[in-house]
Order: sequence, then C-alpha cells, then structure tokens
Amino acid sequence: MTDTLITDLPDTDFRHPQRRVRLDTILRLRWLAALGQLAAIFIVVQGLEFDLPVVPCLVIVSASALLNLALQIVFNPMQLLEPVHASVLLALNVIELSALLYLTGGLENPFSFMFLVPVLIGATALPVRLTIALGLLALACTTALFFFHLPLPWDSDEPLMLPPVYLLGVWLSIALAIGVTGLYAFQVTEEARKLSDALAATELVLAREQHLTQLDGLAAAAAHELGTPLATIVLISRELEQALRSDDAIGSDIKTLREQAQRCREILGKITQLSSTGSMFDRMKLSTLIEETVAPHRDFGVDIKVRIAVAASTEPIGTRNPAILYGVGNILENAVDFARDTVEVNAWWNTDTVEIVVSDDGPGFAPEILKRIGQPYLSRRRGGDDAQQSGGLGLGVFIARTLLERTGAKVSFTNRTFPDHGAVVQIVWPRRRFEAAEDNAEQN
Repeated sequence: MTDTLITDLPDTDFRHPQRRVRLDTILRLRWLAALGQLAAIFIVVQGLEFDLPVVPCLVIVSASALLNLALQIVFNPMQLLEPVHASVLLALNVIELSALLYLTGGLENPFSFMFLVPVLIGATALPVRLTIALGLLALACTTALFFFHLPLPWDSDEPLMLPPVYLLGVWLSIALAIGVTGLYAFQVTEEARKLSDALAATELVLAREQHLTQLDGLAAAAAHELGTPLATIVLISRELEQALRSDDAIGSDIKTLREQAQRCREILGKITQLSSTGSMFDRMKLSTLIEETVAPHRDFGVDIKVRIAVAASTEPIGTRNPAILYGVGNILENAVDFARDTVEVNAWWNTDTVEIVVSDDGPGFAPEILKRIGQPYLSRRRGGDDAQQSGGLGLGVFIARTLLERTGAKVSFTNRTFPDHGAVVQIVWPRRRFEAAEDNAEQN
C-alpha cells in the first residue's frame, strides 16, 4: 500500500520495457528516403541541368533499395527488432547519406541536415548507449564531409564558392542539432514511456484491490452453499450416534465426525459475519472509511489523530470502493513513514463536498519537487537520510493520485505554514461523486 507494494508485483518488465521498433517502420522510412533521393537526383539533373555523378548516386540508392527488398523477403516486417539490429539499419542510413553527400558537395549540400533523421529515430527507439553511438557516427561522417567531398553540383558558368567559415558554421549547427534534438526526443519518449508504465501499474494495483475485495463475496457464497450439506452431515451423524452404543468404537468415530462437522459450520458462520461487513457492494460511512484505512497503521510508533467534524447535513455514505481505500491508505502510510511523532487525519463535509486532509510533522515536501509531486518515479522528500530511507514518493503516490482522481477527487500537496513543518495532502470530492464513487470508477 506504499511504494514498496511495487516490489510485490509479478516479475515482469512492464515498468522497464526494452526499447524496440518494428522492422516495417524502419523499412518504410528507408523507402521514403530512397524515393526522396531519386527525386532529388532527377530534379537536379533534368530540372536544374546541373552536372551530377548520376551513375554512382544511382548505385548507392539502388543498393539501399535492394537491401530493403531483401529484408522484406527474408524477415517478417511486423517483427520487433532487437535494439542492436535497429541501430545497424539506422547506421546504414547514415553511411548511405554520407556517400551521397560526398558525391554532391558535402556540407555545401543543403540536404546535409538530413543527418538528424536517423539520430532522432534512434533517440525514440534505441537505448541510450546505442543512441549516443549513432549520434557519434553521424558527427564523424559530418566531420569527414567537411574535409573530403566532390564539388557541389552547380551552374558551370557561375560556380558557387562557399567560404570555410560558412562550412564550419554548417558543421557546428549540425553537431548542435544532433545533440539537442536527440536529447529532447529521448527525454520526451522516456517521459511518455514512464507515464504509460505507471498507468499500467495503476491498473494492476486496482485489479488486485478489486480481486481481494471480491474474495469476501466469494467466501460468503461458499459459506452459504456449504451450510446445507454440513447441516445434513451433523444431523445424520447425531442420529447414528444415538443408535449405537456409547462404548462402540464406531460410535466414538461418528461422535468425532459430528463434532468436526459442527466446527466447520462455526468457521463458515464466522466467515459469513466477516463478509457481511466487507462486500464490495456494501456502502460505508466516511468515518468507517477513515477508520478502515487508519487501523493498519496504528502500531508503528506514530500517533494518528483522527478528527471528524460534525456537520448539519447527514454523514456521506459511499460504496466500499477499492480505489478510494487504496488511495487514501497509500497517502496515509507515506505520512506515517515520514512523520516524526504525529499524523493527523481531518475530515469534514457539507451538502456539496467531502474532504479528507492527511498531515504529518515530518520534513515536508522539498520546494523543487512540490509542483511535480505525484508524477511517476519522483522519489524524494526534503530531509536527511532518515527521510530518504523511510520510503519514496514516486510510483505509489502516482497510483494513489490516479485512482483517487478517477473517483472524482481532487488531490493537492502542500506544506504546513511556518513555523509548523510537515506535509499536507488534501483530498476533496464533490459529494455526489463520493456517494457514487464506484460508478464513477467504472465509467473512467
């Protein structure tokens, strides 16, 4: 019910999936590049009538097209490529582009900025080390083209002569663009991936909570179904016991059978009593909700003070929603983890809203993360080593906040006003949403 719950999840890679891209995606990009290169060659030769080494250029483009055909024939285009294989194909794109630029003016060619394309694709689809390697390859090819290249195709009557300083500026701009745009694309993709993973974890936690809650209903159903055959066994065994002599060995066994069957009935009766107050479809008062979430945390050396303001309107009654129980419980447990001595749980309501405020006397939230609290994998509060060791504020709080917001709640995180210290978490529902939280969770 805290961030540590994540360690109990199945041994899967859903939180840290390997970066992989489909072969079909890269092949489409390579075909697009080949068609674009052919179009550029045709326009330069036929439209602009510039002198261009057509045959070597067509050989390079044809080799790229033949490789695409071979990959489509030999492999299933829908298969996911290993990162190393994807990086090799992207590196081939860089080398092919370098060869074409060598024949057509090097960095003087305005298409030299196409070096960015493979690097951007790598930043979104490859691990960090392979993305860096691809960027270094593109930078190395750019540097080589600065020194070695054939003349830029141009009008022979008015040859174009670009100064070395201009070419140095082109090289520098390409290098900076590779670094900055590659880093930006990587960061955006990584954030999207983390958010997707965290939402998947949220769904898994909610499903677990719902399954655990539904076990009470199953227990009640089992107790009801088993009650009749056990009653029959007790009745028949009692009649057999009365028909046999008390000193008969079989009579003693039948007595034991009757006693054990009666014991089973008593156990099922206890299960029925427990289930009658824990069904997923039961409704519970706000005070009952708070007590159920507070009870598991009272024996950890932290004083938990519960204050429920009595209002003129009747106390709100909502469904026993696993999303609310988990969300409030997670926030409360984090407060207990960081508190020095006391955690306060205050609740009040009126005809329009229902509010729960959980506060502690711990170090509070660091200012630099206060605005970002609740994002997945954000995991540190202000304070010393003790605060850091007591727990994180990353995926668990993100899950709690997401589940609570699905029920219509607004969750906000603040610190106590100086000179007091500690964190304050405020959870506010519109009353109509709280009293229909189960329906809202299902609709979302």
